[in-house]
Amino acid sequence: MSDARKPVLMELEQEEGPQTASPATAPPVPDLEAPDAPPPPQGRAMQLAARLSAKRRSPLGMLFWTGLLGLAALAFSTWLYGFVSGLIASSPVLGAVAFALACVFLIALVGYVLVELMALSRLRKVDQIQRRAANALEAQDLADAQGVLGDLGRLYRGRDELTWARTQLSETTGEVLDADALIDAAERTLMAPLDRAARLEIEAATRQVATATALVPLALADVVVALASNVAMIRRIAQVYGGRAGAFGSWRLMRAVATHLLATGAVAVGDDLIGSLAGGGLVSKVSRRFGEGVVNGALTARVGLAAIEVCRPLPYRALKAPSVTSLVTSALGGVFSKPKNLSQG
Repeated sequence: MSDARKPVLMELEQEEGPQTASPATAPPVPDLEAPDAPPPPQGRAMQLAARLSAKRRSPLGMLFWTGLLGLAALAFSTWLYGFVSGLIASSPVLGAVAFALACVFLIALVGYVLVELMALSRLRKVDQIQRRAANALEAQDLADAQGVLGDLGRLYRGRDELTWARTQLSETTGEVLDADALIDAAERTLMAPLDRAARLEIEAATRQVATATALVPLALADVVVALASNVAMIRRIAQVYGGRAGAFGSWRLMRAVATHLLATGAVAVGDDLIGSLAGGGLVSKVSRRFGEGVVNGALTARVGLAAIEVCRPLPYRALKAPSVTSLVTSALGGVFSKPKNLSQG
């Protein structure tokens, strides 16, 4: 007599015929993508804007534009002189008014040129601090490191928001005898608030480029918006770190940043960028324009990080550089936010 507490094993007879299905013999999952599906978003606007900015000027083209601008300036000045002289001869009162307005115009033009020259000089000063800091770190030269701190103090002398940081730095670095420790202390004290301000500028430009790409359907309009937004972002980042770039200085910085991006391949959309976004491909399923906006926003964040490397007086050592993923996630939080499970309350 069998024990009722033991399990009952029932053997099924093997049916004759084809072998039963198993995970090993199951057919592969069919690809839901259509064979003629469009490629994933590549950030066409940002790539074209970067190539236009980094395009090298040929000597013949520079000679052409120099001659054309010089000829235009000579023609305008000759016309202005003849116009004012003729007006003075015909009507002394109107001639005096025209002469006064011409003087105001020339004074404003000279002032604008001086401002541009001062902006370029300030950018060169930041470049000199970068090179001096790199030399001090490489040679472990304490005198050079102290000179870097002096240069930073003069660079940020008029910045009220950095008054406490400069005072704190002067109090804590008096007994530091290592070049790298001195520069690391300067980075933690002076660069931390500036890095936060530069991060906000990058996030604002990222949102602007992504929104314009997604909502502006006109051809090349997204390229113009991306180029203008990136030039403005680079200019503001330079101002954050003390560069004060003017019109020519901003274009010079844009060319330097775009050349750096193209040289390193950072403007191309690779698997690392798509993987870090985790949203461009999903959004492109709904709207390809929104997918392009996400990718263009990510490339704008890359431009911002490159601009920080160009404009930041000190390299990243004691502080961690921001990543593209964190910048895009913070700037485009609505795109990456996951829907909450309603069953979980």
